[in-house]
Amino acid sequence: MELLCCEVDPVRRAVRDRNLLQDDRVLQNLLTIEERYLPQCSYFKCVQKDIQPYMRRMVATWMLEVCEEQKCEEEVFPLAMNYLDRFLAGVPTPKSHLQLLGAVCMFLASKLKETSPLTAEKLCIYTDNSIKPQELLEWELVVLGKLKWNLAAVTPHDFIEHILRKLPQQREKLSVVRKHAQTFIALCATGHLWPSSCSLL
Repeated sequence: MELLCCEVDPVRRAVRDRNLLQDDRVLQNLLTIEERYLPQCSYFKCVQKDIQPYMRRMVATWMLEVCEEQKCEEEVFPLAMNYLDRFLAGVPTPKSHLQLLGAVCMFLASKLKETSPLTAEKLCIYTDNSIKPQELLEWELVVLGKLKWNLAAVTPHDFIEHILRKLPQQREKLSVVRKHAQTFIALCATGHLWPSSCSLL
């Protein structure tokens, strides 16, 4: 009798479509569409009265840590930060709601990008239960309404494969370059590469 080990990665991932990566029109469309998903002003100057740049950095760092600990897809964190910035660019928000907003943005981004999304209960645990699952679900509808249910934002992560395809690198080195690019994107999204007086906008 022969025993077979059938352990496989339980998460199914789609393979990259070479046709899309080889068509320069796709890259041009991404560049054009990206502008629709960028906040139109520096919200620290014209919208937010209670939230300061260092508070955004703190909540962004917390969000990144949650995404890393939960082994989220690389796209989840930049997408969640896009939602957070777009919301803050249009809605004056008290600083007491910033972590709740960050949790909701991760919740939405993981639903869009993960095969097994983060749960409301798990996200509440990461806030030391300072928010309740029902509160998170109620705010989910608020954020969706303010973003006009437009969640398929273009983020810097969407450009990585298009850029890598154009690099004159050996295939073995591309995975290292990809990982460095993802790290750089995460650092930019948290605001750690910017002076404290500047926003990312």
